[in-house]
Amino acid sequence: MSRDIFAPDSVNPLCQLSLEQLRRRTSMKWRTHPEDVLPLWVAEMDVPLAEPVARAITDAVALGDTGYPAGTAYAEALAEFARKRWGWGGLAVERTAIVPDVMLGIVEMLKLVSGPGDPVVVNCPVYPPFYQFVRNLGRPIIEAPLDTEGRIDFAALEDAFGHGVQRAGRPVYLLCSPHNPTGTVHTAAELTHVAQFARTHGVRVVVDEIHAPIMAAAASFVPYLSVPGAENGLSLMSASKAWNLAGLKAALAIVGPDAADDLARMPEEVSHGPSHVGIIAHTAALRDGGDWLDAVLSGLDDNRRLLAGLLAEHLPAVGYEPAQATYLAWLDCRGLGLGDDPADVFLQRGRVALSSGVDFGTGGAGFARMNLATSPELITEAVRRMAAAIA
Repeated sequence: MSRDIFAPDSVNPLCQLSLEQLRRRTSMKWRTHPEDVLPLWVAEMDVPLAEPVARAITDAVALGDTGYPAGTAYAEALAEFARKRWGWGGLAVERTAIVPDVMLGIVEMLKLVSGPGDPVVVNCPVYPPFYQFVRNLGRPIIEAPLDTEGRIDFAALEDAFGHGVQRAGRPVYLLCSPHNPTGTVHTAAELTHVAQFARTHGVRVVVDEIHAPIMAAAASFVPYLSVPGAENGLSLMSASKAWNLAGLKAALAIVGPDAADDLARMPEEVSHGPSHVGIIAHTAALRDGGDWLDAVLSGLDDNRRLLAGLLAEHLPAVGYEPAQATYLAWLDCRGLGLGDDPADVFLQRGRVALSSGVDFGTGGAGFARMNLATSPELITEAVRRMAAAIA
């Protein structure tokens, strides 16, 4: 590949940085593998910062405003964003708390509504840190696999809830919405069923909604706390995925009215964990970064269509359905005969780094996850390399 394979695009943030510029980054995506590897794995976007976010950060630095976090500006910005984007006016600022990031926020929510040994139900295949953080917390995992369409299988969920109730008094359902890695957007009817189902079985629901702002054009996000029966639910949200702010730690825990007492028991020191500069950045993103986000979403729609065409032409044995949300592509590589971990084959033979499906739990073997938050040129080159790797 040439050093400047990307043609700058003033509209699409995914086309504004050259490969040379991206390789100067020192984050995980660009430093884990050697320079000859195209990194399309971890959830970082190949974009410059949105201008309102960059301005908010530089203004804070110029002022020396780098102390401890305080106030409710982040929650207020998210509440307004939710009202405008999702038509949800029910995000109550007084029922929020700042937490270091979504996964650490999930840990704190699990501590509030369960105890050591209480099982946590997950829909596999699912985001690998669900397994890592939950098990490190001393909670066993019960898997409720998604159905063949990648949607919640309520028969499997009922079975998992039943096992969870038998094993302990306080089981929890850790729901990923939208779902990672499939990009499935749960419908209002599905989420309502979840809420009622969980109430019937005495199961608390904690929801990871970090990908909520990243919707395909034809999809609509439904906040879990907006559906009937979810009044005792607990949600975690952040601007980090949609505006590429993973290195600026900040997230929000949001609860329904029946979980307000739970949130009140969260230790005060948890609020010291988020970065103050991170909160400034996330707040600016939610308040003033809507146009930039819309440009990214349009570029992602293009990239989903591009990938579908490239796979049909060069790797027709790979199963792929463009996702309704996230900037991730879940590739069914079982037809290629590459074994349980095709991502390793593509890395070793093709020098393309994807996320291994094995790490996503039951149902992930034979799959790989590709990050589409990059330029069309890089996606095209990656598929070319992947095809050559199995030729």
